[in-house]
Formats: sequence, C-alpha cells, structure tokens
Amino acid sequence: MTDKQKQDRVLIFDTTLRDGEQSPGATMTHAEKLEIAGLLDEMGVDIIEAGFPIASEGDFAAVSEIAKNSKNSTICGLARAQFGDIDRCWDAIKHARKPRIHTFIGTSPLHRAIPNLTMDEMAERIHDTVTHARNLCENVQWSPMDATRTELDYLHRVVEIAIKAGATTINIPDTVGYTAPRESADLIRKLIENVTGADEIVFATHCHNDLGMATANSLAAVEAGARQIECTINGLGERAGNTALEEVVMALRVRNDIMPYQTGIDATKIMNISRRVASVSGFAVQYNKAIVGKNAFAHESGIHQDGMLKNAETFEIMRPEDVGLSETNIVMGKHSGRAALRSKLEDLGFELGDNQLKDVFVRFKELADRKKEIYEDDLIALMRTSTDPEEDRVRLISMHVVCGTEGPNQARMTLSTDGVEQTTEQTGDGPVDAAFNCVKALVPHEARLQLYQVHAVTEGTDAQATVSVRMEEDGRIVTGQSADTDTVVASTRAYIHALNRLLVRREKGGTDKREINYKDVG
Repeated sequence: MTDKQKQDRVLIFDTTLRDGEQSPGATMTHAEKLEIAGLLDEMGVDIIEAGFPIASEGDFAAVSEIAKNSKNSTICGLARAQFGDIDRCWDAIKHARKPRIHTFIGTSPLHRAIPNLTMDEMAERIHDTVTHARNLCENVQWSPMDATRTELDYLHRVVEIAIKAGATTINIPDTVGYTAPRESADLIRKLIENVTGADEIVFATHCHNDLGMATANSLAAVEAGARQIECTINGLGERAGNTALEEVVMALRVRNDIMPYQTGIDATKIMNISRRVASVSGFAVQYNKAIVGKNAFAHESGIHQDGMLKNAETFEIMRPEDVGLSETNIVMGKHSGRAALRSKLEDLGFELGDNQLKDVFVRFKELADRKKEIYEDDLIALMRTSTDPEEDRVRLISMHVVCGTEGPNQARMTLSTDGVEQTTEQTGDGPVDAAFNCVKALVPHEARLQLYQVHAVTEGTDAQATVSVRMEEDGRIVTGQSADTDTVVASTRAYIHALNRLLVRREKGGTDKREINYKDVG
C-alpha cells in the first residue's frame, strides 16, 4: 500500500461484541457472537474486537473460536494493563490469522485515583505492559482511557511511552462522550504534531454518544489525521452508546467531496447486520435512527412524496439499495410457502437451517392466520422470539385470562418446567400482572422487573405487539422479547424468555457484571 493509499484509507474497528455487549441486558449467547463475528468478517470490517478474554470463561471461549474462524478481519482482544490480562488475551487470539492485543489504562486524574498510582508509576506500568504485549504479538493497540479529560502534557508523555514500548495503534477514547468535534480534531492534531514516533503508528478514535456527538467527533478526528474509527453496529454500547458503524461508513461515502477517505466495508450488508444485532441483543433500532431506522427511507409529507415520485434525489441523499434494502417487495401472507419465507428472511439478514426454518414456518403460519398481511417488521419481531436452548427450561403450555371493569383480573396458566407441567390461578392488577403472578407462583424467583415495554409492530387492530422486558437479580441482568397479536400472550412469553435466561445465568454462576476494574475502554 502506498503512502497516499494509507492516507486515504480509514480502518473500521468494530467493538459490537465487546463494548456493545456491555450494554446492560445486551449479553449475547456464544452462538450469537460467532454469527455476528462472521457477518462482520464478510462485511469487510478491518478489526473485530471480539471480547474481553479475562472477564469470563464464556468471553474467552467466544474470542478464541472467533479467532480460529476469522477469514479476513484482524481479531482483537481487550486486556487491562496487567500481565495476567495480557497473557489471557494472547491465549484467546493467538490462533487468528491476524491477531491484535488491545491493552488500556485510565489516564485522567479521576481514573488515576482508582488504582492510586502517581503519574510516574502509571507511566512505568504502561511501558512494562505494552512491552509485554509486544513481546507476544506484533500488533498491539494501546488506549489511555478517558483521554479527552487527561492533562495534555501527560497524555503526550504516555502516548510517546506506549509508542516506544511497541504499540502500533494508539486509540484516543472519549470515554464519557464529553468532547466536541473541534476538540476531538485538535487533540488528534496536537498528538500527531508533538509526539515522537507519531508518524510511524496509526491513531484511532473511540467516541461515546452521551451528548449525541459520537459520529461527529469521530469524523472530526479522521479529518485531523486519525485513521481508525472504533464503532459498533447500531451504535450499541455503554450508556448512550458509541459511534455507529453505519453512520461513519455512509458519511464517508456520501460526503466524499469533503472527506475523501475510503473504507473496505461492503455497505450493502449494513441493513442485514443491523437487524440481526438488534434481534440478538434485544435492543430495537429506533424508527428515526440514521441509515438503518425504519423511517430512514420513509416519506409521509405530501411535498416529499411528490418530490420522490419525480426524482428520488430530491429527498434522499443515498439509495435504499446502498445499505442493502431491496426495492422488490415480496408480499407475505397465509398462502406464502417455505421458499418465499426463507428468501424474505435472508433479505432481512436471517440465515436459517432447515430445522430452524421448519419451526419458524409453523409460527409464521399461525401468525398469518391472524393477520391479513405479514410485513417485514412482523417477521423481524417473529425472529426475536427466542428459539435457543435457554427457552427449554420453562415453556408456556396454556393460559386463560379474565379481565374487565368488574371483579379482579384473573389468570389461569399451565407451565412446563423441566418437563413437568404445573397449573395455577392468580389475580393481579390487570391481566398482565395476573399472568406474571402465575409465572412467579410456578417458578419462584426474586428477580426485579426493571423494564416493561409494549410496541405495536405494524398498524391496524390485528397488529402484533412486541414486548420487551428486563429483569435483574443479584447483579444479573437479562432481557426477554416476544411478539404476538395478543398483548398478554406476548408479555407472558417475553417474561418467560427473560426468566429462562436468568435460570441459565444462575447455573453458570457469576453475574453479567464483570467483576474487575476498568470494565470499559471508551
């Protein structure tokens, strides 16, 4: 690659499987992580941060298998500035065709106070740990966590130390989403101009969206000389999330006139992976989300519709096909067959085996008997209903609910728990509360319901209700989703879905919280 090509090239570093999964309740199964990693690899993501190997045996296993299966992407693991973390990270990624160790430590005054290190002590640790990582792996990334709130002179000092110790990529995280675009650019520019060895490494930017400026901050950093953007699918991540992959990729494509930088991303795969990540994480994409939201290519205003009919460019700066939306609309209904269903689901990013298709087809037919037309959103909601082994412990067999203005709301329910059927009747403050009380009576637990949301998937009185619940017990946070034309049924199944995940977490031990310091990089 020539120097000119290097200047024009922006590397895409996706951390959906690490930072994205740290969103409370967004934990993915082992199989889901492997699937998402495969999709990222196919899309052309340069670096996949596959996880935090020291955090748990599950994380280590997922990172290790992703490393072994990767075909194109560099596979990266995260490690704190500790020898044990770095060794564990290397053990997980060493079988990748292109492995990378990413080690970090918080350098701002607030973060230095956590391990109670002086500036000199921290500088020494950075030198020693980066050196150790480089002795294991030629590709080493180092991050000063909370860089944007670190004293500039000290940031210059530790970045230079990391470069001299062997770091090949220096990532500058805006850990709490505090900075603004001008500041983001100025910081990168000053580091490039003042740090010895800056011209020999790649500077990266990792921006959080607490003030809604993550994408703007990332692009400003690129204009100042950063050549790696750290991001996640759908902007998933801690608190308000991260820079969204789809936003930076399409911004660089659409505004190539003022940002003449290239990425290796196949943008036509964006919509598919966006929907899949939304499905497995349980974090639905907001309707007005840039690029991948339901309304991103929708027009209701008469003026807009008239303009679109005459020339689509009047109100669309990119084509739906650019991100993988097909103009062909296969209408799904009760007469549709398996082939049509498989084709439609593939368009939506779902690859199903024959047995999975058989199961989904049965549920699709049940839904089609209750709805005149099945829309894309109906299918996505259908796929969000868990079919993984976590759902096997507890199953809803039957339910009958009585509600109204007179008398208490009642529910009669039969559940199968580990193959044993039990029935109970309970009352509640409304039909959903009565149904949930039935589940609690048959499967006793102390989990607290943190979130209960109901959304109509499509319009009309026969619309499916998509229900999301989030539960917490002893630090374990789980989510459940389900969809049905009956809101109470959808609510109950979502509750049971979450409960099954909780039972699995109990058996594995531990919690969703990673019981280590420095959980987050950026």
